[in-house]
Amino acid sequence: MTRESTRRNWLKTLGLAGSATVAVSLAGCSSQATDNDDTENNGGGDGSSPTDSNGGGGGGTQTDTVEMTDELTFAPKEIQVAAGTTVTWENVGSVGHTITAYEDKIPDGATYFASGGFDSEQAAKDGYPDEGNVTEGGTYEHTFETKGTYEYYCIPHEMNAMVGTVEVV
Repeated sequence: MTRESTRRNWLKTLGLAGSATVAVSLAGCSSQATDNDDTENNGGGDGSSPTDSNGGGGGGTQTDTVEMTDELTFAPKEIQVAAGTTVTWENVGSVGHTITAYEDKIPDGATYFASGGFDSEQAAKDGYPDEGNVTEGGTYEHTFETKGTYEYYCIPHEMNAMVGTVEVV
């Protein structure tokens, strides 16, 4: 058996062991490619670090790029951008992720956003994993026009605290 299939075997073992909670929390951790109709560019990426970021994940890092990692994090977790900025989320790992706004945690009058192009949080949840999953090397973009604080999460990894914040000033 090859080293590459170890994660799949581990996940299978968890499922067979009856650990439904863990199996559900790891759902979507497949490196299998899916169709990302909502990604607004080809997601080729060069693997470079976030633009205008000094790394870290300290509150309000000024950047327009957020990385999604195999450690089940958005990096940086909190960013600050000017109104009219397009933020790009890039999957730099092999685990699939979503970008899903908490519908009740975005400013009044702001446009809802979620990878997959959904217009509501429930639609994003209902569409996953067939739509909205950003796979290895893929990207998702959203332009923030309304000032305020936006909170978002990854559907399959929310219980692992994969959440983030965009503050638009």
